[in-house]
Amino acid sequence: MEFLQYPLALLVTLGVLVTIHEFGHFVIARWSGVRVMRFSVGVGKPLFTWVDSHGTEFVLAIFPLGGYVRMLDEREWEAFPEDERAGVTKNSYQTLSPYWRIAIALGGPLANFILAIAVYWMLAAVGTVGLIPVAEVFDDGLAASAGIQSGEEIVAIDGNPVGSWQQVALALASRMGDTGHIDITTGYPASSTEQHRVHNLNIQDWHKGEESPDLLASLGLQPTTTVLGDVLDQSPASRAGLRRGDRVVRVDGQNIQTWTEWVEAVQKSPEQQLLVQVSRSGRLLELSVIPGLEIASDGSEYGLVGVTALVRETRYSGLAAMQQGFRETWSKTILTVNLLKKMVTGLVSTSNLSGPITIAKVAGDTARSGWIAFTGLLALLSISLGVLNLLPIPVLDGGHILFCLLEILKGKPLSQRAQNFGLQLGIFVVSGMMLLAFFNDISRLL
Repeated sequence: MEFLQYPLALLVTLGVLVTIHEFGHFVIARWSGVRVMRFSVGVGKPLFTWVDSHGTEFVLAIFPLGGYVRMLDEREWEAFPEDERAGVTKNSYQTLSPYWRIAIALGGPLANFILAIAVYWMLAAVGTVGLIPVAEVFDDGLAASAGIQSGEEIVAIDGNPVGSWQQVALALASRMGDTGHIDITTGYPASSTEQHRVHNLNIQDWHKGEESPDLLASLGLQPTTTVLGDVLDQSPASRAGLRRGDRVVRVDGQNIQTWTEWVEAVQKSPEQQLLVQVSRSGRLLELSVIPGLEIASDGSEYGLVGVTALVRETRYSGLAAMQQGFRETWSKTILTVNLLKKMVTGLVSTSNLSGPITIAKVAGDTARSGWIAFTGLLALLSISLGVLNLLPIPVLDGGHILFCLLEILKGKPLSQRAQNFGLQLGIFVVSGMMLLAFFNDISRLL
């Protein structure tokens, strides 16, 4: 039944995002006084309908890939039989001022940004845990040439602090297609800020137009997971002299490249001496460690030394959590806008445009990782939905805003012919984007 988690995660993700987006339109429309005829989550055949006291029909439709809020059209009101007009407001969408219509169009994207702020606010308050970005450096890469050494922690990209590999990836993604240099600030784990160093990595049309670039590898970097976090008091690791920030290099002469290899070496050697070579602040040390004996529930024996992986928990309280919610939303909005701009200008490959298949896979994977990862993805997708809908393309919210702004400038609405041409052009562009997204999804699967 594991395969069901992907379509289920997609349904939950799109259901939440579409509902929030359309609810933003709905709230402003009700506030304007216009008659809302239908609030639909999904498109196609209705699965569930309900009519409220205002005469609005709420619909849950069979295909959750969209939704809409339909407001009263003047022609619809004229079609009401005389005996049904009683109690029905005549306010139609066409009678609203262009300013109200702009407000209604903005309501959907605004709701998406509010959702992102709320999610990041909540995550900041409950705390998030991320793997501290300690890097392994390739000998012949840009990072090595710039003086970065294996075992150093990346603490900032272009002057902006980073505390996890996810933040490093987002910061580097914002530089795709650029020419100039990336400033990477490093220091050894647990070192003071005075010991941090800034390295300049020169780039030229960095990954311009490339499909699925490996940002870290192109700089000569890769994550290392063999750095020790907390060392328990009076544990075998503590008695052997292991410290937080030590990077395990070898055990009994065997190279250790992953945390799993380190754990396996310890577990299979209870009460046996291990010669552990670690890198500490750039110096190699060899320590003798004797793992303690532990007995599992099935009676099997395994070794334990009393250390954890090097992770960082980030938590804010009170007003600081709310401020962090706004900061996260703003920074990821700017990142999304910049990547879209680079995609249009050819600096970033359009293969990065994803459709529902990729969203389903990523949503399913993050759901397996836990609710914190899943809600974080939800916030990021909500921002993307808000930004995309603000593009000045007819049929999108940004297109409606554009029509209203032109109406304000002209002093009268655009001609029906111009509006119809714009809508046809918008449908063509949006359909092309959807087809490209589906093509990219299928290409990734193949």
